Amino acid sequence: MMENKAKKTASGILKVGKTKIWVNPEERQRVLEAMTKEDIRLLIKDGIIRKRKDSLHSRARARVLKEKKRRGRKKGRGKRTGRKTARTAKKEKWMKNVRAQRRAFAEMKKTGMKFARPASEIYLMIKGGYFKGKKHLQSVAEGKAEGKGVKSK
Repeated sequence: MMENKAKKTASGILKVGKTKIWVNPEERQRVLEAMTKEDIRLLIKDGIIRKRKDSLHSRARARVLKEKKRRGRKKGRGKRTGRKTARTAKKEKWMKNVRAQRRAFAEMKKTGMKFARPASEIYLMIKGGYFKGKKHLQSVAEGKAEGKGVKSK
């Protein structure tokens, strides 16, 4: 059987295209002697005719990009799409802030600091998102500064 005819038959057996079929050039004579589909099956079994591996899409550039992003590069304002809340949910942001402020407040209570307001009130203010951050919480709790237009009692 001619080599191109053998390739066509093998492609039907292996369920791939003709270009995916590889024929061992050293065993070309055995391929030419093959007459039937059964002969081609035997050649496939012997490894004379094989299916070529699929050429995969290279991930090299993707890996490099991922490494750069892991290091904090390529994440600037120009690369961001969608809303701010698409990257971090509002609730997650709130939880992060509140937990940090509650930890800071508990630490202040441990040190025996005197507060300008009752602790329960400050706790509720934390829950309500009153404070910008831990420093703001500390200054308001000590009575040094008031923020957001609320006067101390």
